[in-house]
Amino acid sequence: MPADSSAPAPIALDDSSLYIHRELSQLQFNIRVLEQALDEGTPLLERLKFLLIFSSNMDEFFEIRVAGLKRQITRSRPRIDADGIQPQQALERIADIAHQQVERQYQILNRTLLPALADEGIRFVRRRHWTPAIRDWVAAFFHAEVAPVVTPIGLDSAHPFPLLANKSLNFIVELEGVDDFGRDLGLAILPAPRSLPRLIRIPEAIGGEGVNHVFLSSMIHAHADDLFHGMSVKGCYQFRLTRNADLSMEVEDVADLASALRGELYARRFGDAVRLEVADNCPPHLVNYLLQQFKLGEDELYRVHGPVNLTRLFAITELTSHPHLRFPPFTPAIPKALQKTEDIFQTLTRQDVLLYHPYESFTPVIDFLRHAAQDPQVLAIKQTLYRSGADSQIVDALVEAARNGKEVTVVIELRARFDEESNLALASRLQAAGAVVIYGMLGFKTHAKLALVLRREQGTLVRYAHLGTGNYHAGNALLYTDYSLLTGNPLLCEDVSNLFHQLVGMGRAKPMHLLLHAPFTLRSHLLEMIVQEEANALSGLPAHIVIKINALTDAKMIKALFRASQAGVRIDLIVRGMCCLRPGIAGVSDNIHVRSIIGRQLEHSRVYYFLNAGEGNERVFLSSADWMERNLDRRIEACFPLTSDKLLRRVKKELGYYLRDNTHAWLLQADGSYQLASPADDDKLRHAQQRLQDKLGLALVEA
Repeated sequence: MPADSSAPAPIALDDSSLYIHRELSQLQFNIRVLEQALDEGTPLLERLKFLLIFSSNMDEFFEIRVAGLKRQITRSRPRIDADGIQPQQALERIADIAHQQVERQYQILNRTLLPALADEGIRFVRRRHWTPAIRDWVAAFFHAEVAPVVTPIGLDSAHPFPLLANKSLNFIVELEGVDDFGRDLGLAILPAPRSLPRLIRIPEAIGGEGVNHVFLSSMIHAHADDLFHGMSVKGCYQFRLTRNADLSMEVEDVADLASALRGELYARRFGDAVRLEVADNCPPHLVNYLLQQFKLGEDELYRVHGPVNLTRLFAITELTSHPHLRFPPFTPAIPKALQKTEDIFQTLTRQDVLLYHPYESFTPVIDFLRHAAQDPQVLAIKQTLYRSGADSQIVDALVEAARNGKEVTVVIELRARFDEESNLALASRLQAAGAVVIYGMLGFKTHAKLALVLRREQGTLVRYAHLGTGNYHAGNALLYTDYSLLTGNPLLCEDVSNLFHQLVGMGRAKPMHLLLHAPFTLRSHLLEMIVQEEANALSGLPAHIVIKINALTDAKMIKALFRASQAGVRIDLIVRGMCCLRPGIAGVSDNIHVRSIIGRQLEHSRVYYFLNAGEGNERVFLSSADWMERNLDRRIEACFPLTSDKLLRRVKKELGYYLRDNTHAWLLQADGSYQLASPADDDKLRHAQQRLQDKLGLALVEA
C-alpha cells in the first residue's frame, strides 16, 4: 500500500521548534513567582515576600543571564542553542516580557499589596501624607543621621560622572544657581550610602498606631535643598544601575585561585551596565543623559512607579507583630531512628537514615559532624562545601574537629556564585584551625554535597557518610526542599572515599560500586537508563520515568527523553525553573508532562526515578545535579541510589504528592506558557508541600 502523502512529515529531534530558549524559560519561572503575590490563599506578608523574591530574581537575571547574552553578541561566534534563537533576538524578546512584568509588579505592589497592608496597620507613609509631627521628625532624623554621611557630587570637568556600584541607590539632582566657586553646575549625583537603611520606622508616638515607615528616598527628596545650600533644587530623582556580575576568570591562566577571585569580586561591583531603573517621574532629558553615561538603549530602561530597590523591603516580611499575615510556623521533625540514640554511628550500622528538609530537621546532619568532631574514635573527616553561610555550625564542627587533632580535609568551591567572599572567609578560618583546605578543580566546580567520617571500631576502620541534594547551609535547609542521606553502607561510603581521593589527589578514579558522578559516569548512566525504559516500552513492558530537578536545558538529555516518549514511555518531569523541552508535540513529546511547583518552600531536591519494567525492579537516585550541560560536563556532581526498599518506596510516594498537586503546580504547555493546575469538579484539593509538612513535620508551634 503506498504511503499516505497527506500524513505530516516526522519532526527531526534537532528541529529548533521542539526547544524553548533557556533564558526565556528562566523568565517564565520568575513570572510564576510573581503570580504568587496575587494568591489570596497565601498570607499577606508572604505575598509581599514573593513579589520581592521576583525583584531579587530579576536582579540576578539581568546580572547573569542578560549580561551573558550581551557578552555573546560581542563574540565573533555567539553560541546558538538547540532552540535556534540568536542572542539579539533573545534580548529583544526578554525586553518585551520584562518591561510588561516589571510594570505589573509595581501595579500589584501599589494597587493590591500596599492598600491591603495599610488595612492591617502596616503603612509606608508618602510625603503627601506626612503630618506636621512626621515632617518635624523626618527633618530631625535627616539632619542627624542622613546628611552627615551622604556626599553629593557636582558634575563638571573636574568632577566627571562617578563610577557607581552595581545595584546601588542613587539620585540625579537638577540644580539652579551658582556656588561659592562661581560654578553653574546644573547637575549633581547623590549616592545613597549602603550603611543607611532604605526604610525607617516612625516612632509610634509620632506616626500613630500601627507600624509606619518612611522611605529613605522620600527623606532625601524632601530635604535635597539642604544638601545644596544656597542653590535651588529643581528636581531629585532616584535611579539604580544593574551591572554584569558574572565573574570572568580564565581559569587556565590562574596561578592562585583565591587571590584571583578576590580581584574579581571587586570588579563585579563595576561590570558593564545592563539595565537602568529610574523613577517614572524623571524628565526625559535626564533619562537620556543617564542612558548616554551608561551606554544603554531605550530597551534597557525601566521606569518604575515606586522605590527602585524593592529588595530592601524584605525586613517588613519578617514582622513578628502580625503573625496572622505570615505562614504558620512549624518545627521540623527528628526521625524516630535518631530520637533516642546517643550514638548516631551505631544507628547507621543498622540502617540508612533519610531526611527531607525542611519538613525533617537538618540538625542530625550537624550532629553527625559534631559527634565526629568530639568522638575519640574518629580519625578523619572529609567534607565538600559549596554554600554553607557565614555563621555555619557545620564549619564550627569542622574547626572543632581540627583542633581536636582529627585529620580534616575540606574541599571548598570558592566560585559558588555570590558566595565567593563568604567561602574565602570560611577557607581562612578552617586553615587557621589546622584543616587542609582544597579549592576544588580548576575548570570544574565542585558541586557535590558529601561528608565522610573515618572511625576506628574494634581495631577496624569503618566509614560513614552524608550525601545530599542541597547545600550544607542550615538556613537554606529551612527554606529549600532537599534530601539528606546518612549512611554506613560500606560500598557507598567507599565510593565517597574514592571521590574524595579523586578531588584531593592525582591519578585516575577507581571504579565506583554505586555512586554515579559527573563529569565521568553520570551522563552515560542516565542515558543508559532512559534507553532501557525505551526498550521496555517497545517490548510491551511497563515504562515510566519521573525526574524532579531545578532545570532541564541539556539538548542530549532532552533528545533521549523525546525518543523514549516516541517509544511510549510515560515521562513526568517536575522542573522548578528552566525547562527547554517543549511537551505535548504530537509524535515527539506527547507522552511527556512537565510541571513546576511554586510554594512556601523553594523546590530544590533532585530525584531520578526509573520504573525498570515494574515494581521490585525500580531504581531511585538522589543527586546534586540538574540536567544542564554545566552539571553533567563541567561540574563535580554526585548521584546516589537508594538501596533500601523502604526508603525507595517512601521517595516514590513523595514524588506522587508532587505529581498529584492541583493547587500549586504550573503545567508547561506546548507553546512555552504555563497554566496553573486546578482540581476537577469532583476532585479534592491537593497541595504537595502541605501534604509533606503534615506527614513529615511536627505540629504547628506558637509564633
